[in-house]
Amino acid sequence: MPRMTAARAAVEILKLEGVTNAFGVPGAAINPFYAALKAGGGIDHTLARHVEGASHMAEGYTRSRAGNIGVCIGTSGPAGTDMITGLYSAIADSVPILCITGQAPVAKLHKEDFQAVDIASIAKPVTKAATTVLEAAQVPGVFQQAFHLMRSGRPGPVLIDLPIDVQLTEIEFDPETYQPLPVYKPAASRAQIEKAIGLLLASERPVIVAGGGIINADACELLVEFAELTGTPVIPTLMGWGVIADDHELNAGMVGLQTSHRYGNANFLESDLVLGIGNRWANRHTGDLAVYTKGRKFVHVDIEPTQLGKIFAPDLGIASDAKAALQLFVEVAKELKAAGRLPDRSAWAASTQERKARLQRRTHFDDVPLKPQRVYEEMNRAFGPETRYVTTIGLSQIAGAQMLHVYRPRHWINCGQAGPLGWTIPAALGVATADPEGQVVALSGDYDFQFMLEELAVGAQHNIPYVHVLVNNSYLGLIRQAQRNLDINFQVNLEFENINSPELGVYGVDHVKVVEGLGCKAIRVTEPDRLLPAFEEAKKLAAEFRVPVVVEAILERVTNISMGAAGIDAINEWEDIATEPGHAPTSIRPFVAS
Repeated sequence: MPRMTAARAAVEILKLEGVTNAFGVPGAAINPFYAALKAGGGIDHTLARHVEGASHMAEGYTRSRAGNIGVCIGTSGPAGTDMITGLYSAIADSVPILCITGQAPVAKLHKEDFQAVDIASIAKPVTKAATTVLEAAQVPGVFQQAFHLMRSGRPGPVLIDLPIDVQLTEIEFDPETYQPLPVYKPAASRAQIEKAIGLLLASERPVIVAGGGIINADACELLVEFAELTGTPVIPTLMGWGVIADDHELNAGMVGLQTSHRYGNANFLESDLVLGIGNRWANRHTGDLAVYTKGRKFVHVDIEPTQLGKIFAPDLGIASDAKAALQLFVEVAKELKAAGRLPDRSAWAASTQERKARLQRRTHFDDVPLKPQRVYEEMNRAFGPETRYVTTIGLSQIAGAQMLHVYRPRHWINCGQAGPLGWTIPAALGVATADPEGQVVALSGDYDFQFMLEELAVGAQHNIPYVHVLVNNSYLGLIRQAQRNLDINFQVNLEFENINSPELGVYGVDHVKVVEGLGCKAIRVTEPDRLLPAFEEAKKLAAEFRVPVVVEAILERVTNISMGAAGIDAINEWEDIATEPGHAPTSIRPFVAS
């Protein structure tokens, strides 16, 4: 039996499980693992500037392609605690990432050694498993189990903590005999699917709520096939955006209090049956449950049995992987169609598209400073269906979800539940690493951008090109808008007069200088007609220099973005809605007046 260090065995297992990329920051307690990483070869490593950044890079990498598992690596102590936000973000959105940390020697774990912290206990609530390996011979089994857990059931992250002496200990391990453990995923039964379709057939105005679980299961084509067979309109969730193209005749728009469309909410409120697949009834999607559930029946399909009934009790709950369920949904629907038993839903589907044409928000404004809506309108012109958008939280994300267009799975990569500021830059770097020839476009407000902007240097060092759209109003815009309910405007202002850049007025941070100082390219835009040329120039600069390129749009200080605080029937349209075709020139459906 071959002998090698436990660290080298771990590296070999990573490769055998399909890992080709890792993101991290070395340190004394993890250096033996890095030595094994170098000696073993076969895994490209991206050096982050912050270990939290590395964890978000791993997230972006995983989210980009079916089967990917991002790996992030850090030393002992604060490196592990820095990763907690990434682990929380990953488990909240069902994203498998593997965090590997170094640790003090086993004999020192209880002696308050330098940077010795019980990271496994800290990480347990935000992982599927968190383990400090105390015996070197256990390392292969712990890594094998980690990949099994990350892929089985509801996907999620795992943390493995390796004391330095465990890493250095030689063990017997033969890579040629290693075998990944079988992946477990629950599957719906034929009887369950037939009952669900029976409810669908008994309804008059059904909709499918398509969640991120469909994307995780790589089942988007099956979802579209089932929707087309039955003529059922589809409402993607924020995490499911892209399961069906925005311009598909059965895409009925997104629903919710914030990241939603006027027509999406209106279409949902007309429905009488909701088939949710791979979704979790998130509160920003449902709003007031009394409004959301009134007058309609619900079928819920989810890979995690404990999700069924967690938010409200469905009329039928099915514990199943989305692909397994959709394969049966398609099979049964084909049989019913052949027997002439599927009702004609064309009038109902057409009514959803009529609302899509009529209930639109205005995007075309010529104001200076810029209104953010115009930025998203020009992004629609500049960035085509192949674009992968990356964003996290804030008014920029909410308005972007209301006004941008997504046509393919994994082309809206969003931190949905956790929403940590600073996520966007490192996540975009992870996405661009996974898809180096693709068009990646990140979207941030100025505060999200400033949280982890040092990671731009990673893009410069490792030649990871992407375009970053920065909408700058020098405000914590979402928090400011939320503070209206308390009649305050407190500690949300970011403006100041920059003594080194007086031309900025009160917009404070000179992002162009900072970005250039980090080795990247930047363009500042202050007039609406310059947006499209700037986006085109950014694409060229990214391709030429192979670095991140930031386009900063200087916005008006205050814009209130459409959202509600209660039910999806009471969204406050703070800004103008479209009343003529020229108001929304890049909308999916040409505007039609009421």
